[in-house]
Amino acid sequence: MDFREPHHLPKRRVRGDLFDPGQLPRQRRGVTPQMHGRYPDYDVLAEADAWDPVTREAVLARLSAPAQLLFFGAEEAACLTAFCDVVLAQDAEPRVPVLPVIDAKLASGRRDGYRYDGLPDDGELFRLLARALDEVAAARAGAGFATAAAAVREDIVGAFADGRLHGRFWSDVDQHRAWQVVLRYMCEAFYAHPWAWNEIGFGGPAYPRGYLRTGIGQSEPWEGDEARHDDPGAEFPDGPA
Repeated sequence: MDFREPHHLPKRRVRGDLFDPGQLPRQRRGVTPQMHGRYPDYDVLAEADAWDPVTREAVLARLSAPAQLLFFGAEEAACLTAFCDVVLAQDAEPRVPVLPVIDAKLASGRRDGYRYDGLPDDGELFRLLARALDEVAAARAGAGFATAAAAVREDIVGAFADGRLHGRFWSDVDQHRAWQVVLRYMCEAFYAHPWAWNEIGFGGPAYPRGYLRTGIGQSEPWEGDEARHDDPGAEFPDGPA
């Protein structure tokens, strides 16, 4: 893969053109999901001493997933773990432990402060989703979602995202809204993890150090350095056509 061109980026790829994360540079420092990324020599945790003690403790705690799930049962957890892996393209270890974070949030009673009309409580939505995913997988492949072939799981997730599934649960809820809710939970859990920060080159908490660079396009001296410095917008210097 030639990363001098932006054709591998999500909004520039031809529809249906699958991108293999393994084509990205191998991570040489720190940890990223699947150990590949655009910032192979960057580890945000190397800057932990620059964070205030409370922030440092909160971030480092995310490296240890809860040992036991409190909200989801074993079958629900197996199904939803596989679902999260498909949505987030976590196809190999190391993986950001997304479901344990969601489980802990739901078990604590915390929610996001609002709920779409016509949808159940977020926790109940996840439970109903697990059951519905298993039913669809069983109908299509004779197996639960977690044990179905990768192509089957991906097809089901794609149909859910597009609102094309039918049957119990799928016909009772607004699939678009349901997808938004579960995607929000997954992205929140994934991008709160330091491994995801390494993957995207995020510089981590700025307090109490603050920011030194204020110009557009400038990077802080402690931030990640891309393996390549290609500008995805260079193709359209005056903005998209």
